[in-house]
Amino acid sequence: MTPWRVSNPEIVWDAGAVLGESPVWSPRERALWWVDIKGLALFRYELETGLRSVWRAGEPIGCISAPDSTGRLLAATRSGFAWLTPDEDGAVSRTAIIAPEPDLPGNRFNDGKRAPDGSFWAGSMDDAEAADSGAWWRLDAASGEATRLATGYRVTNGPAFDPSRSRVYLTDSARQTVFVANWIAGGGFDQLRVFRQFGEGDGYPDGMEVDSDGALWIAFWDGACLRRFDPDGALIQTVDLPARRPTSLAFAPEANRIFITTASIGLTPGKAQGALITLSLD
Repeated sequence: MTPWRVSNPEIVWDAGAVLGESPVWSPRERALWWVDIKGLALFRYELETGLRSVWRAGEPIGCISAPDSTGRLLAATRSGFAWLTPDEDGAVSRTAIIAPEPDLPGNRFNDGKRAPDGSFWAGSMDDAEAADSGAWWRLDAASGEATRLATGYRVTNGPAFDPSRSRVYLTDSARQTVFVANWIAGGGFDQLRVFRQFGEGDGYPDGMEVDSDGALWIAFWDGACLRRFDPDGALIQTVDLPARRPTSLAFAPEANRIFITTASIGLTPGKAQGALITLSLD
């Protein structure tokens, strides 16, 4: 695989997000949706007009899917899976689906996304990042049934799906470990194994996405970059970013762009920290 040609990073929204996460491209709207987990906010950026919209949430939103035809977003929040509706008054209405971890009040949901089979996967984690109480969950949105797929994680991030290879990538950021497993359509995964182990100086692997070539892109918290790996785990390229703590990325193929969310938590306030960043693809 050859490196992709990308532009210099451009800050399109200096939002100052505390913990920006879960960028999701909506082709129908040509807009990018994302959240600030710690800042209790939902964002929308409209590409053509540059329109920026913000809604305030009543609890942390870990991850979202693109809105459906009614404007609802499927989400994993602190208290469980829910449908979210951005209201005209600037707030977010929440319709609960299921709270799968009532016995773990210190946990919240973190990263997640829709799988190719339409299910919604999300990882829970100890909000204090001290206990290995996190788990991976799969929600069947039609039935409202949530299935626990795996346990024992510290900081869950991903998943990233490669349906052409029947693969799913999962991360435990605290352990600097990216795993790969066999993805089972209509189910979970099996044969989990280490894809890449990172160490001192690498930063922490965070949100991920698989591109059209089957390469895995990873945002590196405290690494100030994206790194792209081939399916065997070999590094293809590194894209440096002006933000120290990039958290995740989303492809916008209709616009030939990559969008990147970032965090400002624990950092001196400044431009790019907590911003929404974009790269143009040649």
